[in-house]
Amino acid sequence: MDHAGIRTEEWYGRNSKGMEIFCKSWLPKLDVQIKGALCFCHGYGSTCTFFFEGIAKRIAASGYAVYAVDYPGFGLSEGLHGYIPNFDELIDDVNEQFTNIKGRPEVKGLPCFIMGESMGGAVTLKIHLKEPSKWDGVILVAPMCKIAEDVMPPAIVLKLLALMSEVLPQAKLFPQKDMAGLSYRDPRKRKTAGYNVISYKDNMRSRTAVELLKATSDIETQLDKVSGPLLILHGAADKVTDPLVSQLLYEKASSKDKTLKLYQDGYHCILQGEPDDIIFTVLDDIVTWLDFWCSPN
Repeated sequence: MDHAGIRTEEWYGRNSKGMEIFCKSWLPKLDVQIKGALCFCHGYGSTCTFFFEGIAKRIAASGYAVYAVDYPGFGLSEGLHGYIPNFDELIDDVNEQFTNIKGRPEVKGLPCFIMGESMGGAVTLKIHLKEPSKWDGVILVAPMCKIAEDVMPPAIVLKLLALMSEVLPQAKLFPQKDMAGLSYRDPRKRKTAGYNVISYKDNMRSRTAVELLKATSDIETQLDKVSGPLLILHGAADKVTDPLVSQLLYEKASSKDKTLKLYQDGYHCILQGEPDDIIFTVLDDIVTWLDFWCSPN
């Protein structure tokens, strides 16, 4: 698609520990009035650039200022690659950057939305649950509220993992299945997944695995506390994060206005790995929802 005129900016912010956090923005053309801000949380095997570039530009072309950050240890941010020593501290780091972003002059006073994909869905939910009144709406794309049974290791492995996370927290001990095969339905797009050279592709570190499991367990107990306008988008054939859990979130959330959209035959990466017509449908659904909540009426 033609996204001529979209303005981008890259910079490094610092978190409270002094670590450099990579941030990026995509703004509409100069002659387009900004309707609102959308802050994006990327998935575990992703970054805030590469695949997200096209997604961000499409949303920015519809009149929204789009912002994203790489978590510590991911993408271009400082930190041991693929290492999450504490998920709640990661939440604080992301929230810190988004708080600064919401104060930027181009979006100050405008509606602010938060959107997360996969593990970024867990980040988004945790941020929302921490300060629900700070966001005008939440968008979740194949959110990681619970690890799907197909990728969950046996119980004995989980016990060993818990032990190893204390003894060797940074060790790459957690074997991964072919995530590209499970995530991308379109074979051509599956091939391009490996081109994102700054994404983490190695075995999961033991502490990271334990922290992700803890985060999903915590979120699972708080689904009824999710409030505010809510849009959930999920591929019906997702084998990485369970669409039935999205259905459960939709049913339990206390949001007065909530929408669940399931895409038939869709895999995990419905914004990157599906045939083009599905991807454009998902993007249109996001923009239509944002437009509704930013409409003066």
